Parts: sequence; C-alpha cells; structure tokens
Amino acid sequence: MSDFNKDDYLKDLPDVDSLNGEGASGQAGGSHEQNASASAGGQSAGAGSAADQPHEQASDTAKAGSAASSDAKSAAAEDGKKQAAQSAQSAQDEAQHASAGAADNGKDGDADHDKDGSLTPLGQAKKEAAEYLEALQRERAEFINYRNRMNKEREQSRQYGIVDVLTSLLPALDDIDRIREHGQMDDSFKAVATKIDKTFAKFGVEKFGEKGEDFDPTKHEAVLQKPDPEAKKETVDTVVEAGYRIGDRVVRAARVVVSMPQN
Repeated sequence: MSDFNKDDYLKDLPDVDSLNGEGASGQAGGSHEQNASASAGGQSAGAGSAADQPHEQASDTAKAGSAASSDAKSAAAEDGKKQAAQSAQSAQDEAQHASAGAADNGKDGDADHDKDGSLTPLGQAKKEAAEYLEALQRERAEFINYRNRMNKEREQSRQYGIVDVLTSLLPALDDIDRIREHGQMDDSFKAVATKIDKTFAKFGVEKFGEKGEDFDPTKHEAVLQKPDPEAKKETVDTVVEAGYRIGDRVVRAARVVVSMPQN
C-alpha cells in the first residue's frame, strides 16, 4: 500500500472560486432565458387579449340581454304561479267554508232531535221561536196595512170636509168673480177676496176655466154653443162660472160658452 499524500490530493481538486463563478453564470443565463420567454409570452398574450376584447364585450352584452329576458319570463311565470295558487287557495277556502256550514247545519239538526226522532228541548225551543217570529211578522204586516188604510181614509175624510165647505161657498165665490170681472170691487173687498182664495189654495183647492182654452168635456160644462166662422176647433168663449177641483177630483165643472166651427 502506497503512502497517502494530501498535497497531491488537494492539488487535483478544483478551485472553489471557479466553481462559484460557473454556477452564477449558469443561473444568470437560465434566468435571462426565462425572462425573455416570459416577456414574449406576455406580449403575445396581451395582443391576443386586446384582439379578443370586442368579441368578449359583444358576447357579454348578448349574455346580459338573454339573462334579462330569461329573468322577465321567469318573473312572469312566478306571478302566474302565484295568482293560480291564490285562486286555488280561495276556492279551497270557500269549499271548506261551505262544507263547514253544511256540517254545522247537520250538527244542529242532529242536536235538535233525539235518537228516536223526537224533538229535544233545544229543538222544541227553536221551533217555538220560529213560530213566534212568523206570528210577529204577520201581525206587523197587518198593522202596516191597517195604518196605510187609516191614513188613506183620514185623507179622504179631510177631502170630504173641504168639498162640503167649498160646495156651500160656491155661490159666494161666483158672486165675488162677477164683481171682480166687472171691476166693482174696492180695496177692502178685494183684500177679503184674496184671503179667501189663499185659504182655499192652502187646502189644495184649484180654480180652473179660462177664456180661449180648448173645450174638455171632463172639466167643462157647455151651457151654450156659439158658431164661429174663425174657430177651427171647440174653444171656451166665455166662462159663466169657474170650476173647482181638489187634486184629480173635480168638485164642479166650469160652466162655459163654447165657440163651435160652422162645419
């Protein structure tokens, strides 16, 4: 075995500084290549993204429009579903209410009768209450009819009394009209006549019959007929005595002279 010489061994080993320089240069070259490739890739990616921006914007707009349309359709569909659900719910509630009412009626009917079909005390009380109500309604209707009949009879009696008074005063009223027609009425007598007319008007007495009006046999009594070549139809020429009526009832027809056409 030969002797180990450390100086020869250390001489053959590479220098540490040279090893460090080679490693640094290799790292620098690798990093430079990586940076260049990354820069080129970034530029090409930037150019590609810049070229794709208009297409992406158009695509985004179309997507937004389709999304809005689909949202509107879905909202309308949801509203339709809600309305249909509300209608169905209301119909169901009405059906339940009707069935509940029918059930209550059935329960009431069952509660009013015993098992053998006879009325319970509650059913008997309800029956008597219905009979009393019917009797009360019938009595009320009879009372209303009686009251209306009495009011009508009272009004007729009142009119009969006015007619009696008016009939007894007709000659005096005719004299007053003749005096007024001839202008022989002074102021004091005219005031009395005006008060009498107002009093009769207060009780619904109406005076009718004037010269020139058409002859009506339902309210005029012709005491004389006078041919008139200018008359085209029967008209009142002269009022002998005025007529009086109360409402639709004629107390006395007006007595008149009638102008008749010659033909």
